[in-house]
Formats: sequence, C-alpha cells, structure tokens
Amino acid sequence: MIRELADLLMPRTCLVCGRYLGVEEQHLCIWCAADLPLTYYWERAHNPMADEFNAVLERHRAPGENIPYVQAAALLFYHHENPYKLIPQALKYQGNIAAGRFFAARLGRYLAALPQWQSVDVVIPVPLHWRRKWERGYNQAQVIAAQLARELCASLCTRVLYRTRSTRTQTRLDVEDRLRNVAGVFRIRSPVRARHILLVDDTFTTGATLAACYQALRSALGHSVRISIATLAVVQD
Repeated sequence: MIRELADLLMPRTCLVCGRYLGVEEQHLCIWCAADLPLTYYWERAHNPMADEFNAVLERHRAPGENIPYVQAAALLFYHHENPYKLIPQALKYQGNIAAGRFFAARLGRYLAALPQWQSVDVVIPVPLHWRRKWERGYNQAQVIAAQLARELCASLCTRVLYRTRSTRTQTRLDVEDRLRNVAGVFRIRSPVRARHILLVDDTFTTGATLAACYQALRSALGHSVRISIATLAVVQD
C-alpha cells in the first residue's frame, strides 16, 4: 500500500525504456529486465574481457616477468547504440546510487555462487581524485564495490589506493593514450593483507585504469596475492 501510494505521488520509471514501473518492479520493467544483456563472464575463466585486460598487462610486462592470468567479470554489456548503457550512466552521471547498488548486488550474487570467486577476501574500488569525488559527492566504483564485498562476505578497503593527480577524461582517448594518461597515477596509501583481491570499477572500456591500479597493487604486494577485476558493465564494440 505504501509503495503504491508512493508510485502514485512520484511515479518510478524504467531506466531503459522509461515505462512506468509496477509495484513489484525495481529499476527495470519486466520487458527490459527479461532482455538484460548479461555477459555471463563470471562463469568463464577465459573470456573476452579477461583476455583484453591480460593483453594490456602483457604490454607492460618486464622482461622475464611472469604475470598470472587475471580473472575478470562484468554484469552487462555496454553498447553506445543500446539503451542498456543507461544503467551504468544512471549511477555515474545521475547520482542514482540505489540503481547502482541493485545491479551490483546482482553481480555479487552471481560471483558468490561460484568457487573461483569465493576466495575473494578484500574488495578495492578504483579511487577517484579527491576533487572529482567532492564534485560528484560519491565514488561510483565504491558503490559497486561495497555491494560486491557484502555478497562475497569480503572486506571493503577504500583507502588502500589513491590518485596522485587528477587526470583528463578517458572517454575520447585510444588505448595507448589512456595508458599514458593514467601511468603512475595510482599509489598505495596503506598496506593490506589479502589472499585474493577483487579490484572494482564501474565500466570496462580498454582496461587502462584498472591496469594502472593492478600494477600499483602488484608492485606493493608481490605475486603471492591473487588479483581479479570486476565491473558493472563492459563496453562492446
């Protein structure tokens, strides 16, 4: 009754198509929810997202360095011509934290159901520069990471990594320019004890930002700690 009254006064709409939501619907109408472009990457140790990320790491591998294959997962595909891109955009640009939590929790449940992710004991979000976080009011990666940590029964560690400087937006940069843009940007503020770290961002495009964070963590922690990555969405060409 309360939800019905609230919907009457302030109707909720589907993030994707804009239809009014029914009482039992959350963020998506039943039609859009049925067609949600799930990646199912969490089920596959080797998948296109993981392969792309590991290829980025390989570019910067020191001679003779052995880099373990990094596991990667995202909830949904992000395509510029597909309206489902509005889901991660609602969190990042419109302050829809409730939607971010809802979809991140769904990804977290998928991960928690599989043995290869159950060993995650520390979840670390990609940090925003303090100025960007002050302007936005929150870190979208941290919103996602908090839900993943909850579903995985892991520790959320938000102060391990920090940005040494603000960087220009990555949106219009190619892979090499993205890598140069974030090179050396991330540093370790405080050590962390972990067996398996899950590094989290909102959207995977080229993996440059996540790779810069990975390299900072790997340099500080060595190869005894396993590091995996997860995002809410992965860009699909």
